[in-house]
Amino acid sequence: MRRLLHYIWHRIYTTWSTFWFVLPFVVTYPIQVLLGRKPSLHRHLHSINRGWSSFAIRMWGMPVDIVRKQPLPAGQPCIYVSNHSSYIDIPVLFKAIPGYLNIIGKSALAQVPLWGPIFGSVYITVNRNSAVSRGRAMVQAKQSLEAGRSVVIFPEGTISKKPGEEMGPFKDGAFQLAIATGVPIVPVSMPLNHRFMPDVGGIRVRYTPLQVVIHEPIFTQGLTTADVPRIRDQAFRTIASAFRPEAAGIPGPSRLGKPKPEPAPQPELDLPKS
Repeated sequence: MRRLLHYIWHRIYTTWSTFWFVLPFVVTYPIQVLLGRKPSLHRHLHSINRGWSSFAIRMWGMPVDIVRKQPLPAGQPCIYVSNHSSYIDIPVLFKAIPGYLNIIGKSALAQVPLWGPIFGSVYITVNRNSAVSRGRAMVQAKQSLEAGRSVVIFPEGTISKKPGEEMGPFKDGAFQLAIATGVPIVPVSMPLNHRFMPDVGGIRVRYTPLQVVIHEPIFTQGLTTADVPRIRDQAFRTIASAFRPEAAGIPGPSRLGKPKPEPAPQPELDLPKS
């Protein structure tokens, strides 16, 4: 009976969460299309995205604990570097980080029907397998910072294979950009997102409280490219410091029946050699 109740709860909560994520987009889609056509109006489109994210998270019923280690640098843009563990990383960051943000996301996001072209018009997309695309994204990010607009970068480049437990190696791009522009690096930890919606090739949603830890800035004024490995490793250690060992691992699929045991390995026969 408990297994059946869990299964029903998972189906209901997944449907509920999906509905309240999709509905605000459908309702605001016409105005998002209009705002997306004019760069001068993109700030307002970002405000809609921020409101959409906050509303959806509220309707999911999850508490989100936002921990700010110290006030963010006032009057200047920053580069926020975060671990990447879930499909909901971007909405959670939009809720937690103030201001008019830019974000570097994979080019596949711009190919999502309806929403993709809007995302691609307002934010930066990159094909991480293309050196040309990566270079173009860094140029766009630099222009964004020079215009006073902070940038969010996932330095792993993709969702971790062991989210909340291990991160992939960080790429240098975010740290080279920070030194070139003289803006602070702000490490951000999201240790629990993978427990809510993991990257499993489909939709799997589980209720769980979330946490965002915005760490102390790493200042880059006066640094050179020789300092890239040091600040990259510092950001890596800082983000990993907020991970929780008890939250490691991805929640399994809900099943009605008992999981089938793995077949026992068959002993090899010692056959005579010909």
